[in-house]
Amino acid sequence: MNEELMGRGSYWLRAGISRRRVLKAGAALAAVPAVGGLLAACGGDDDDDDTESSGASTTTSGGGDTIKVGVLHSLSGTMAVSEVAVRDADLLAIQEVNAAGGVLGKQLEAVVEDGQSDWPTFAEKAKKLIQSDKVAVTFGCWTSASRKAVLPVFESNKALLYYPVQYEGLESSPYIFYTGATTNQQIVPSVEYLLKENKKKFFLLGSDYVFPRTANKIIKAQLAASGGQTLAEEYTPLGHTEYATVISKIKSANPDVVYNTLNGDSNVAFFKQLQSAGIKAADLTTLSVSIAEEEAVAIGGDIMEGHLVAWNYYQTTKTPENDKFVPAYHDFTSKSGKKRPTSDPVEAAYISVHLWAMAANKAGSTDVEKVKEAMAGLEFKAPEGTVKVHASNHHISKTVRIGKIRKDALIDEVWATSGPVEPDPYLETYSWGGEFAKEKKS
Repeated sequence: MNEELMGRGSYWLRAGISRRRVLKAGAALAAVPAVGGLLAACGGDDDDDDTESSGASTTTSGGGDTIKVGVLHSLSGTMAVSEVAVRDADLLAIQEVNAAGGVLGKQLEAVVEDGQSDWPTFAEKAKKLIQSDKVAVTFGCWTSASRKAVLPVFESNKALLYYPVQYEGLESSPYIFYTGATTNQQIVPSVEYLLKENKKKFFLLGSDYVFPRTANKIIKAQLAASGGQTLAEEYTPLGHTEYATVISKIKSANPDVVYNTLNGDSNVAFFKQLQSAGIKAADLTTLSVSIAEEEAVAIGGDIMEGHLVAWNYYQTTKTPENDKFVPAYHDFTSKSGKKRPTSDPVEAAYISVHLWAMAANKAGSTDVEKVKEAMAGLEFKAPEGTVKVHASNHHISKTVRIGKIRKDALIDEVWATSGPVEPDPYLETYSWGGEFAKEKKS
């Protein structure tokens, strides 16, 4: 894996840009602002911290010259292929907030940690950010396994996490805001779309952890109630790279569609081996829920051309806000030597930072309970379109979009809902969702 994906420190620290220089530049360059706030601690060992950057912590009440915020993603390991790009989105949004005057008149200072694609490490780093670094909020995680690992840390410390990736639903923590899709904003409508396209026989393929297993449990219930059929259900460990046996099973099952919930590097291996086996999108429909533009580039547009995905945002999404966001993100990531495409998780991470900053400014405080109260009903003109925070379940409204991957690894929208879909993480509004609604805590 290359140096960028290993993520041992950001471009800014490798370039030797100090805290004082970053903050001074952010104030001086309004038109082309430098990164607002210090990257106080980067992924890797704790003793790799930049000496000048490791000054006294800023408390969550906002004392001092800056307000510390945590950024926690996998900058190494199997999930780095996806999460490095999301970290960059967090940092771009922090830069924009600082250029606009910051939060409560103070600059944000990013404390970046590497979860290393390891769930106990995520929990350890979350605890460090909250208890040692005294961050006001943390933006982070990708997999549901990492989110589940840190959830008790945030809840026991009454600290805030903003989670930017689509997930399996059946959760609504009082200390997590979910800016990616919940089940009824991605999985359920994508299955409905496939059934309408006469794709009734499903082969379910996923990585072996909580998101794919829960997602497939929901899909099986939906198919049973909708006239579809589950032909087979296969799981492989995260980071798995040998798919010859799975592909043989797919050939034998002869499904109408492979519904894919693989994550990380496994998607690269699966689709390359699928093509090597002589199977292209024209031969077999696949729909993936964890392959966005960044992953399509890593796999190869020539391999992914024609395959389907389900998200809420694409780089090609047509909104005035996206016309500004895409070049801003391209410019930001180019500074690290690699221009990255935007994607749904990238955009959701970007939303997270802006929503928290808006809520803190509205509340006049970074106090967690006051920010939570200010978040309810908050609206933001996002690159995907206007989103609104649900009054009680900490999710946001999102438009559902089915996309087809192009040869250049960008994604064209082929179907969308007429407008934003209200979040229903426990599937309470579906006649077949009774067993899942029971999981809702009173």
